[in-house]
Amino acid sequence: MVQYREKEWPSRRCLPLLEDLRRRAKEAGVLFVVNDRLDLTLAVDADGFHVGHDDLPAAIARRLLPSSMFLGVSTHSLEQARQAEQDGADYVAVGSIFPTATKPESQVVGLDLLRAVRPHVKAPLVAIGGISADKAAEVIEAGADGVAVISAVCGARDPAEATRRLLERIRPSLTARDKRL
Repeated sequence: MVQYREKEWPSRRCLPLLEDLRRRAKEAGVLFVVNDRLDLTLAVDADGFHVGHDDLPAAIARRLLPSSMFLGVSTHSLEQARQAEQDGADYVAVGSIFPTATKPESQVVGLDLLRAVRPHVKAPLVAIGGISADKAAEVIEAGADGVAVISAVCGARDPAEATRRLLERIRPSLTARDKRL
């Protein structure tokens, strides 16, 4: 899945880029999600929409989204994660798991929050924040179903190789965890 996140550009500037990204995602067979911009999500017929704690409330977003689009919600506590699922989130993002240069002001919640949320939320959990290939396995083992990364791929000298390394670390951890369940 690829998520587009741009909080400052005006819609007219974002739209051509989003149209191109949406086309490329479809060609690659990759899900495409837009963060925080419901108008643009609908305009490009994205696969999903993602909101944070200070964005459009998840319950309203769920009501406005077509049933064919999924909803993701960022959370920072067990209570927020439960509320996100209750409000219709199809996946729940939990973080920041580790300190991150991308959002240095983020509250670090650590792996303990993932472990606390997992038994209470049925929706897939996506861990975010400071996750590298070296940390990906322990994040999955703590209860995440997936990881969201920015620097680990976009900051890499070879983004394709960085993505492969992440997947090589994640897949065995998911398999091992699923066998224990």
